[in-house]
Amino acid sequence: MRALCWHGKGDVRVDTVADPEIKHPRDAIIKVTACAICGSDLHLLDGYQPTMEAGDILGHENMGEVVALGSEVTNLQIGDRVVVPFTISCGECWFCQKGLFSACERTNPNAEIAIKAMGHSPAGLFGFSHMLGGYCGGQAEYLRVPMADIGPIKVPDNVTDEQALFLSDIFPTGYMAAENAQIEPGDTVAVWGCGPVGQFAIRSALMLGAGRVIAIDEVPERLAMAQAGGAETINFAETDVYDELQARTKGRGPDSCIDAVGCEAAGHGGADAVIDKIKAATMLATDRVHVLRQAIMSCRMGGTVSVPGVYVGMGDKIPLGAMMNKGLTIKTGQTHVQAYTRPLLARIEAGDIDPSFVVTHPASLEDAPAMYAKFRDKEDGVIKVVLRPGT
Repeated sequence: MRALCWHGKGDVRVDTVADPEIKHPRDAIIKVTACAICGSDLHLLDGYQPTMEAGDILGHENMGEVVALGSEVTNLQIGDRVVVPFTISCGECWFCQKGLFSACERTNPNAEIAIKAMGHSPAGLFGFSHMLGGYCGGQAEYLRVPMADIGPIKVPDNVTDEQALFLSDIFPTGYMAAENAQIEPGDTVAVWGCGPVGQFAIRSALMLGAGRVIAIDEVPERLAMAQAGGAETINFAETDVYDELQARTKGRGPDSCIDAVGCEAAGHGGADAVIDKIKAATMLATDRVHVLRQAIMSCRMGGTVSVPGVYVGMGDKIPLGAMMNKGLTIKTGQTHVQAYTRPLLARIEAGDIDPSFVVTHPASLEDAPAMYAKFRDKEDGVIKVVLRPGT
């Protein structure tokens, strides 16, 4: 089959590789009909996620048609159209039973690597390094899906691929970010980053009762999409974000702040952002935490900072004194996708949201390397790339 493979920093290629096979009775194989490039895939492209190996197949936003099933998968049938959560979760361990699916303690065969880096191991993830399981991703013609009796859900005929695909990651991620923001009716929520996750966080915050959402970015197309989704906007390349947020909230600060940027924050003008970039460029640090610092400083006293943006290692100069003295709540985490797929599918079917709004660049799998570069460099108004293997 054809698959998009990582070969080193800045080097991804579409290769011919072996087709996946059933390895466990709880496996399924799907023929991938749609997959997407995620912002966190850029951390792999840019070399910030450790334990990648040449030839690893990328991609964790996947859906398709079931073509093979292990003997213990009874909830699916050959021919079913399914969307697959990016978290691989057993459904049986202590964490899964509590609905904390991204903390599953059984699905990372390389848990010892993650434990050394993090203290404990999260769940295995599709296409996201050997530290997180070494599982093949789905930017490919076919995908092996472990724990297929727990993860994938059937997609109704009246829901298109472009509407269903983002149940694999970015819609639940944006929604959980808004839930973690502990929004009360009428609250003001600031969202840093108007990429795909930020766009879903904006719309989710409004669905959860926010009175105002203020979106922060510098890319005109992203700001326009955020505004179309109901947000006020701030261009951080033109305006001091802290000062502007205080002015718009009469000096109190936003009730909740969502960092939908993560480890590759840009930042302009601040000495901390310049230092972050130098350290990252020389590999003295993996994370540029300018946005997290700014969110902590901007949030009101007693407010909440929600962090769906992916961080991969050590960041520094985090204002812990401000965080503590302001009495902030910090909520983070990989998304517990399996807890959200069915409720959010119901939202789609009810017409509360059409997730396809975020798609700007449909493409073939063979176009993936060029699309990675375009997405990384924010060219041509790209916000979300959807790949169609086999076209």
